[in-house]
Amino acid sequence: MSKGKNIRVRVILECTNCSRNGINKESPGISRYITQKNQHNTSSRLELRKFCCYCHKHTIHGEIKK
Repeated sequence: MSKGKNIRVRVILECTNCSRNGINKESPGISRYITQKNQHNTSSRLELRKFCCYCHKHTIHGEIKK
């Protein structure tokens, strides 16, 4: 296998609940996580349940563009 091919790529996951509501005075920001995914196995956008420190609960975090 050649070392030049990058199958695993870095993706940014953003809280869909915070980003949908926009940044308001109640929420000081938007929760984001950085992770990696395999492009060959997961070609669609990644969605995971993660803890949002601004919502104070587990919410769906979806992949965003860099």
